[in-house]
Amino acid sequence: MTDNVLPPPVWVDKPKTLKEMVNDLLKYSQVAVDTESNSLFAYREQVCLIQFSTPSVDYLVDPLALADLSALAPLFASDDIEKIFHAAEYDLICLKRDFGFEFHRIFDTMQAARILGRKNIGLGDILEEEFGIKLEKRYQRANWGERPLSPAMLSYARLDTHYLLPLRNRLAEELEKRDLMQLAQEDFDYLARNAAPNPEPQPLNAWRVGSGKDLTPQQHAILQALIEYRDQQARLANLPPFKILPNEVLIRLSETAPQSTEELFHLQLFSPVQWRRHAAGVIQAIRSGLHTSPPPRNSNHRPDEEVLERMDTLKEWRKKTARQMGVESDVILPRSVLEKIAFSSPACRADLDILMKDFPWRRAKFGNQIWKILQKGK
Repeated sequence: MTDNVLPPPVWVDKPKTLKEMVNDLLKYSQVAVDTESNSLFAYREQVCLIQFSTPSVDYLVDPLALADLSALAPLFASDDIEKIFHAAEYDLICLKRDFGFEFHRIFDTMQAARILGRKNIGLGDILEEEFGIKLEKRYQRANWGERPLSPAMLSYARLDTHYLLPLRNRLAEELEKRDLMQLAQEDFDYLARNAAPNPEPQPLNAWRVGSGKDLTPQQHAILQALIEYRDQQARLANLPPFKILPNEVLIRLSETAPQSTEELFHLQLFSPVQWRRHAAGVIQAIRSGLHTSPPPRNSNHRPDEEVLERMDTLKEWRKKTARQMGVESDVILPRSVLEKIAFSSPACRADLDILMKDFPWRRAKFGNQIWKILQKGK
């Protein structure tokens, strides 16, 4: 079945239509949800489309045309309506960041597939496997901030939620059969509570530019001036910084430090458009960097040896247990919990239980094993 036999989705870009849609969604016990953002096309990404599906209708909500989406808050916060996502974390982060929504009762089909030990967990792979549906992957990186959206993009967007309801039911049935629903629910609840928007962006710092770690202090000072110039230009153009000049170009400029447009031209690092827009500004930034101090390094404190030993022992146990269950290691114990246990070194079993309070299924299933491992290391 493909979208050419489906009724057209309902486009929601007016307060009246939004209210009608919410009234309809609130009648159901399950609603599928997805979002599309413009992270590859804007300095600060934003949610540009929200898709909803019920058993009978697909809705496409245009947040760029609607000044107030607070009507959706009761739906997302409801304990009576299950919101079904695929790869929920990013959608939750974006919806919390842009609109301040609170979430209760979700089901994440990607996490369900991971808990079931599926190897191919992308939505396209699962839909093809389960329903013989092929999604058009090229629109994953499309500019969802453009208007009007093409018919092909609208079709792609609606299919991201259209099959989530039957997919959820198939995966839930398998989770129940294998006695893994409690584990899955534990992860869904944790995601709903803890998927949080990133805090305010940290100040730009050249030491954080990945492959630039081998630069000299003076080269880091040049790199700092260049990333500040790039950030300023990205803000003005409302583009992601990498679309102004990529990191590898900035690092090469820091290493070579051309001090004239002639020297810069011979490096052949810029496209004609980049040359016209940025040659003069880049030379100015390099000259500035040559006369300033490098930015302060980030202080990364290495954990002590006992912590590292506990971490290694827990990782080995986790890897072995994951092989036995046929899942990825973090399904057994999320990295954040493993590190918390390793750093805290609980003094008694009750302390361990407190550290695992958000993961009751894992605490009951693996708590004794983890406690024994910790005791052996003492």
